[in-house]
Amino acid sequence: MALSTRTHFVDLGGNEELVRRQFLLDELAKERGVSIIPDAGLAPGMVSLLAASAAESLDEVYDMRIRVGGVPIDREINTLGYAQVFSVEGLINEYSEDCTLIRDGKLLQLPALSELEEVEFPPPFGRMEAFNTSGGISTLPQSYLNRIQHLDYKTVRYIGHCQAIRAMQELGFFSPEKFNGSELSPRAVLAGQLAKHLPVGEPDAVLLRVSVSGNKSGKPSQLVFDCVDYADQAVGLSAMMRMTAFPASILGQMLARGDINKRGVLRQEESVPTRLFLTELSGRGIAIKMTERINT
Repeated sequence: MALSTRTHFVDLGGNEELVRRQFLLDELAKERGVSIIPDAGLAPGMVSLLAASAAESLDEVYDMRIRVGGVPIDREINTLGYAQVFSVEGLINEYSEDCTLIRDGKLLQLPALSELEEVEFPPPFGRMEAFNTSGGISTLPQSYLNRIQHLDYKTVRYIGHCQAIRAMQELGFFSPEKFNGSELSPRAVLAGQLAKHLPVGEPDAVLLRVSVSGNKSGKPSQLVFDCVDYADQAVGLSAMMRMTAFPASILGQMLARGDINKRGVLRQEESVPTRLFLTELSGRGIAIKMTERINT
């Protein structure tokens, strides 16, 4: 539709195969003077622009680590410590598809739910866990291949969440194959049960950390973006709504104003003016703290 009407287009993406097919339309979009920006939410989306912004501030970049997740404020809400903040089908995709990252300068595929680690956030959250999930960094690995040594993306959850999800995976609940003589698959049953039992509308928060390391003026340096965003209950917006919809809205307005002048199917990290994007985020009440450490 966007191509046939010669209209710029922004979407939330999140499915690597669909985004790959969108990029096949790059030449046609250029011919028609159209800009298409996939993966324009939080992750994928905002996190790639934060990483690119940090990289622009360094003379050389060799390491990018992205940690982000949406969680309910109440960690005791259920055994998973989780509530519905977006589609359960999308959640299962993130937990089941392979993850693309850069390790030792090379593209690598690892299974989701792997490489579990602990990460610390400000109170009241404290010690959390993070693990590999798919689809969160869009084209960032392709953009920085041959330029950096390490890039990974992990989803943040309360301690114990990953172990519970792994148990479901090991028991076959991620399988799309239908039961004998049935129209249902284990995956469909899991999606239905998650949608039924995970609470909706709970106060939530988005925890984000983007760390980029490299060299600046000949010295080892690290830039870290941190953000903890909360639901705006006065207007009925969850933290996940804010952190997903605001970036997409900003990019749409930037296209409309002519702030983004490249045409085709665009990689955000190569096409979007990052300083202007961060200014627009701040204007919407999303407070992102940047810390720079230079080793002398």
